[in-house]
Amino acid sequence: MTGKSGPRRVTSADVAREAKVSRATVSYVLNDAAHQKIPEATRQRVREAAARLGYAPSAAARSLRRGRSDIVLGLLPDWPIEHVLGRLVQQLTDALAQHELTFLVHSAAHPARPLREVWRALTPAAVLALDAFPEAEADAVRAAGIEVVMAVHGSARSGHRSPLVPEEPIGAAQARYLGRAHRRLGYAYPDLARLGVLARPRLDGVRKVCAELGLPEPDVRTVPVDPDSAVEAVKAWLAADPPVTGVCAFNDDVAMAVLAALRWLGLRAPRDLAVIGVDDIRAAALARPPLTTIVRDTEAIARGLARRIVDTLDGARVSADPIEDPLLVLVRVSA
Repeated sequence: MTGKSGPRRVTSADVAREAKVSRATVSYVLNDAAHQKIPEATRQRVREAAARLGYAPSAAARSLRRGRSDIVLGLLPDWPIEHVLGRLVQQLTDALAQHELTFLVHSAAHPARPLREVWRALTPAAVLALDAFPEAEADAVRAAGIEVVMAVHGSARSGHRSPLVPEEPIGAAQARYLGRAHRRLGYAYPDLARLGVLARPRLDGVRKVCAELGLPEPDVRTVPVDPDSAVEAVKAWLAADPPVTGVCAFNDDVAMAVLAALRWLGLRAPRDLAVIGVDDIRAAALARPPLTTIVRDTEAIARGLARRIVDTLDGARVSADPIEDPLLVLVRVSA
């Protein structure tokens, strides 16, 4: 449909005329309204008319009908957006779409638009922050009528005493795997301070398992994702007393820097130093040697987060337990 100023938006009135029904019937059919006895033939005619005309209900109309927006605002910290984080964002988008919610992402990387301007412009139904959400900001969001504010790795006074998605079990799984054959473990810590919210609990998991197994405290070294810099960490681990023979790395990128340093020194994993990573990024299977790693079920995490958001929006009882994140040790050659 066109006018003097260009294409005109197709309305429910257009669909009603095309299907020869009332606008109310169009609304009932396309919104799957309960308790409306509409013949299946009429429903089919309305759907076909809507498809023919290219009709899509407006976001404003949906919000008015529901009494709230259908947008969930996802806040990404200033973290590297790599394979695993990108996969989680896509899976969250899909999981929320199944509940007719739209996931929009805002990154805090400089020079991003101030967060307050973003949520005020969007007025989302919910805010999901991957990192800690400032309490003052959470109060301002709720004062604006946005009731659902959740933080995956920190507090937003959501009633969750522990992180929605804990990181400690990842380090514990690494240490438990290596601790079967190694009497001294090292931990390869990332050199990006902003990743501390993930790295610290993972290291805590390694420490707890070392204590359980009667092993010394893990030897912690900061390892940049750079083979030349990683060489110094590898030398220090091998020169320790007793020497480190197995390394739990913060993630696969850091683990592959350790593997590169070993090659530069003419050494080999796992003979000289066993290495285990986290995330199973695409390059992990191509590393030299192929990297043993911890695999997370990001799809289960996405479904769990979506369920918490939807239940909270619906006023249903929401579990205070962490979201289950089944972990798998994918054994390759490096450990």
